[in-house]
Amino acid sequence: MKTGALWIDLSSRNRMRVLVGCECSGVVRRAFRACGHDAWSCDLVDGDGGEHLRCDVRTVLDDGWDLAIFHPPCTFLASSGARWWRDRRADQWAAIAFVRELMAAPIPRIAIENPIGRLSTAIRRPDQIVQPWQYGHGEVKATCLWLRGLPPLVPTNIVAGREARIHRMSPSRSRSRDRSRTYPGIAAAMASQWGSKQALYG
Repeated sequence: MKTGALWIDLSSRNRMRVLVGCECSGVVRRAFRACGHDAWSCDLVDGDGGEHLRCDVRTVLDDGWDLAIFHPPCTFLASSGARWWRDRRADQWAAIAFVRELMAAPIPRIAIENPIGRLSTAIRRPDQIVQPWQYGHGEVKATCLWLRGLPPLVPTNIVAGREARIHRMSPSRSRSRDRSRTYPGIAAAMASQWGSKQALYG
């Protein structure tokens, strides 16, 4: 193990080391830790406290993780910003190259999360598109998942009252961070459904 601070005794068969890349909110990290996993978030900015690494996620990809969930920045990838793609082509290709690096990480189970956008044509179509209303939140926000070594998520709590709250969010300094925050219901589904090596992989 390269990073001494991350050393953990994996004596439990189902306890996994989970990396949540490009996350500063800690929502997904906390969901996995609540299920007993050694989960760490990682981002270039400070997190919400707790088990958070402030660094380029690419520097810790080979630190012995069992599962990684990546939330690469969507500024130059999401369809909502398509009007800027022509003028920021170099930035977009850099963002796509970053996602390719994450997909090729030496980690057996990987999920890449991003809105509908450029990745579907530049790399491949997503394995799944999930909505908050499938996991207990009465809102609409299509989120694509590219999966390796993981099954698609199963809806846990389909609800009515589907509102596009994120789309209508008012401008603010925290708007980008708030828009990218994972819904707790989806995070809980990831932790409960992807959090067992024994159940998923024998």
